Amino acid sequence: MAFRAFFALLFGGKLPDDLVTALGLAPKAAPPAPKPPAPPAFTPEDGALQLLGILQRDGRILDFFMEDLAPYSDDQIGAAARDVHAKTREVLGRCFAPQPVIDAVEGSAVTAPAGDAAQVKFIGNVPVSGKAKGGSLRHRGWRATSVALPKLTSKQDLSILAPAEIEVE
Repeated sequence: MAFRAFFALLFGGKLPDDLVTALGLAPKAAPPAPKPPAPPAFTPEDGALQLLGILQRDGRILDFFMEDLAPYSDDQIGAAARDVHAKTREVLGRCFAPQPVIDAVEGSAVTAPAGDAAQVKFIGNVPVSGKAKGGSLRHRGWRATSVALPKLTSKQDLSILAPAEIEVE
């Protein structure tokens, strides 16, 4: 048996099943396949923090809204608001490509689009049934036609909306 086991291992790389049984050995179980690493779990809060970080980076929106405006004149506030508005509008267009739900002039008579009831909110003298077909457009509404946010990585600390800046002289 020893010679048979030696030559079986030497030339075949394993013991024959009858020899394994005769020696009272159990075949070794194959090692489990390694699991691929789980993708990082992202939450809706991560996307909200990411968007706020982009709005701060590109439009300085937090700087504008967190600043105490009392010491500034209306002209200074207006100049700052114009800049924040333009940059924020660019970010929203780039990330979401917003389009009106109803593309008509506000104040004009319109008929509600068929389909998803969430597209329209009826206001004013709404019938008790809650169903109306049309009326005067008060707000065009907005829908995102795309979402183009950068891919999140597990290495990002999304709670840092904007890093502190230190100038070295």
